[in-house]
Amino acid sequence: MTMTMTLPIDRSEDAALTADSTADPKTDHETAREAFAVRLGGMALAALELQTVYLGERLGYYRSLATDGPATPGELAERTGTDARYAREWLEQQATASIVDVDDATKPAMERRFSLPSGHAEALIDPESPYLVGPLARFLVASGQRMPDILEAYRTGGGVDWAAYGPDVIEAQEGLNRPQFQRFIADWVGALPDIEARLRAGAGRVADVACGTGWSSIWLARHFPAVAVDGIDIDAGSIERARATAAAEGIDDRVSFLFADAANADGHGRYDLVTIFEALHDMGRPVEVLRTARALLAPGGAVLIGDERVADAFAPGQEQDRMFYAYSTVACLPNGLFDAPSVGTGTVLRPAAIEAMAREAGFSGFTILPTEHDALRFYRLDG
Repeated sequence: MTMTMTLPIDRSEDAALTADSTADPKTDHETAREAFAVRLGGMALAALELQTVYLGERLGYYRSLATDGPATPGELAERTGTDARYAREWLEQQATASIVDVDDATKPAMERRFSLPSGHAEALIDPESPYLVGPLARFLVASGQRMPDILEAYRTGGGVDWAAYGPDVIEAQEGLNRPQFQRFIADWVGALPDIEARLRAGAGRVADVACGTGWSSIWLARHFPAVAVDGIDIDAGSIERARATAAAEGIDDRVSFLFADAANADGHGRYDLVTIFEALHDMGRPVEVLRTARALLAPGGAVLIGDERVADAFAPGQEQDRMFYAYSTVACLPNGLFDAPSVGTGTVLRPAAIEAMAREAGFSGFTILPTEHDALRFYRLDG
């Protein structure tokens, strides 16, 4: 026997129409209980639907609907090499969730034709769109698979290796960050006008610390065609992927990648700019990394940090911190605690904490840059 759990659904408007006006008012406890039950039900529904987004992306369903056009379940299954019954169930679920459209819901099930709105396709699968959020589904599935390891880390105080999260998490982060680097990295560097002028002049070198799969390094080189960029990362899989991408993009003559701990990276006094994008909060020993970054700088060079745009101070209810704490709980903090000893920063790294790290690392200049970005805040460090 299969038992299906029913999620609480908000039917407050219906209830208001049928409520007995003579009934006793609800207590604060009852009101809070019902509201929270509905909220948790919504969370469960969102998580389940993200898993279906994962299926659509990994099975090629979205790509087929976007490039090959509308399809019946049988046509979609044939295009993607999948089973027609499963394709039908997925399409009907996606239509119910208003992710895909259906031409006529009254047709027999296998004759209904489904299509993907172009705006939805951009958000789901366009690798160059700044609105791309489909990769979040990969992160959800991959981090969920690591939950036994995360539970053990919580019990022991240990950590979880980034590599253990698998390619889905690495590719999710790449997918979310790639269009940001493509579209905005020149503006981020432009907030350092003296450094930008040096790079435009053609004599500059850049060290991209914690470069991940390399798109930050690649777009630095593309936006500044006369500079050489060295990407550095501690994850071997990411470096391997970065090297392959640079070769495929035809830019490996100016972009190189080094598998190394940034805290011990060599190349003192060589770089006009050192960048650390969305990675300082993941580092077990961030002060050591910043100290090395300072040593890497050529005279007059600067360090550019981009990290999460969190609130200045902790206070429950701050919406901008909600996502970052969620990331931290299941990924960034366990990853940051993997390499002992670790300060255990977590995703929510506030400006005052970054300034304290910079001062401890020996920097004399610390500036919060006026760069506008919904998710990131930028900092300039001068030696």
